[in-house]
Amino acid sequence: MCGIVGYVGSKNAVPLLVEGLHRLEYRGYDSAGVAVAGDGGLEVHKTAGRVADLRRVIPGGLSGTTGIAHTRWATHGEPSDRNAHPHLDATGRIAIVHNGVLENSDALRARLTADGVELASETDSEVLAHLIARSDKPTLADKVRDALSQVEGTYGVIALDAANPGELVAVRRGSPIVLGLGEKEMLIASDTAALVRFTEKVIYLEDDELATVTADGYETSTMNDTGDPGDITARSTTRPPTALEAGSIDYELGEHPDFMFKEMSEQPGAVDRCLRGRLDRRFMSARLDGIGLSPREYQQIRRVKLLGCGSAYYAGQLGAELIEQLARIPADAEPASEFRYRNPVVDPETLYVAISQSGETLDTLAAVHELKRKGGRVIGLVNVVSSSIARECGSGLFLHAGPEISVAATKSFTNMGVALALLALELGRVRDLSMADGRRLVDGLLALPSQLSGILEQEAGIAEIARRYARAEHMFFVGRVQGWPVAREGAQKLKEISYVHAEAYQASELKHGPLALINPEMPTVVVLPGDDLLAKNLSTIEEIKARGGPVIAVTDADLPEGLVTDVIRVPRAERELAPITLSVALQLFAYHLAKTLGREIDRPRNLAKSVTVE
Repeated sequence: MCGIVGYVGSKNAVPLLVEGLHRLEYRGYDSAGVAVAGDGGLEVHKTAGRVADLRRVIPGGLSGTTGIAHTRWATHGEPSDRNAHPHLDATGRIAIVHNGVLENSDALRARLTADGVELASETDSEVLAHLIARSDKPTLADKVRDALSQVEGTYGVIALDAANPGELVAVRRGSPIVLGLGEKEMLIASDTAALVRFTEKVIYLEDDELATVTADGYETSTMNDTGDPGDITARSTTRPPTALEAGSIDYELGEHPDFMFKEMSEQPGAVDRCLRGRLDRRFMSARLDGIGLSPREYQQIRRVKLLGCGSAYYAGQLGAELIEQLARIPADAEPASEFRYRNPVVDPETLYVAISQSGETLDTLAAVHELKRKGGRVIGLVNVVSSSIARECGSGLFLHAGPEISVAATKSFTNMGVALALLALELGRVRDLSMADGRRLVDGLLALPSQLSGILEQEAGIAEIARRYARAEHMFFVGRVQGWPVAREGAQKLKEISYVHAEAYQASELKHGPLALINPEMPTVVVLPGDDLLAKNLSTIEEIKARGGPVIAVTDADLPEGLVTDVIRVPRAERELAPITLSVALQLFAYHLAKTLGREIDRPRNLAKSVTVE
């Protein structure tokens, strides 16, 4: 979630570092800072606030050919100038930037304080600078190894030593670090978005891997070779560069007002990319070569468990419903953040699916590690092919949604639904799903891009409805069976970008308590697919109306005249795929309600795009 940038070369590092931070703003942060090595040692400037505020506090003449920079999302200590990164040791010689959480930082701070060290911040990260500086090892790389052998937790770190300003040391465990190769220059970042303007070749560090970086190149090595935390011996690793998957233009707004609007608008094309080459008209099935399972191996799967966080979890719920409908095998979704802490029973006949837009979500990555340790079969469903989850799983489905900059997931959520529909179709066709139903679903999937375009064309009408409810302080979102995860995702979107309190309930549960809250000031959004449960959902609407509650129906069905207060109508999709189209309509509803309230759409308060801490 925090952003890291480093540079070593022959150019002035300052503008490159600040530009890199600007391109990482979408990740969510509350303060920013830079440290640059020059003739007089390290010069550090940092501030609470935005990258624009940092630009204002950096002196115009600041220059240096090596530097590090950071945008912080607060975990330990409030957002403030002193808690912002980079952090220095007591002598001002060592500077570090750090993503992640050091779980034993309290003990380390107490030890340092007892030794007479005065800590300048409330952060867990600052202890790293002091530990590195106090190490008696000969090289910066070994000092970093020595320091990190004393910590517990997760980290993506860059260290800079003023005594050797032509070198940076970067290391990762659980928090991404990427090296960017240039001509007589090297860059380091926590996300390729910071690198796309400067390089086309990158190296992704693995967990417990360290890189020593100079203008002439890089060397990578393990943290240690024995598994003993106190042993800092290491062996060299081979880490060849790979080509960046996206170009600079993918990270530009163009004519769009913000990235969320841009990414919603890109959904028809994103779905088309997700489907391309994956539909098999010969057998009316899906062709999912990335999973690498034969029909016989698919037959041996007795259960599917989907793991994700936030919108990825809700997409997993949507996928579980699809898998049970089409393949007739048990499927369920669970928050990855809870999975590993309940000592799960890992079944060798279960297919586990780890879902993450970034492929770096720490809780989901930790669930993958736990599954692999216990012998589980796990595949990844991610949007970044070179991400940690993709590499750890080794097989799965790439979403092909393209870079997603806005914190609120839109096109990635939609493509998660489409990818899971492909998986459900494949599982169904090796079991009992008929050729006729396979053909119906293949045609339905191919129709999705044009249907999504039809929803986007209704933007003005959806915006008008959203504006009418902008004064509401609370909202309910309700749905039944396949409409339930849609309701949950709709409530999530509204909460995260408009800050309106929204709760999602299964429609059948309203009468078991929540109905007490219905009144004329409490609008309810009812997710209403035209399926076999339509009549029951209409009864739910009558219950709400009887208590004076306004009802907004999001539906692909024809409703009785005057039944609801407002209707958002979407094109009729195949019944199994309706949750995908209904979700896109709710994205537009949340977006325009938030715009009416004047919210900062792409960077909602307190949130981050890629959650790499627990």
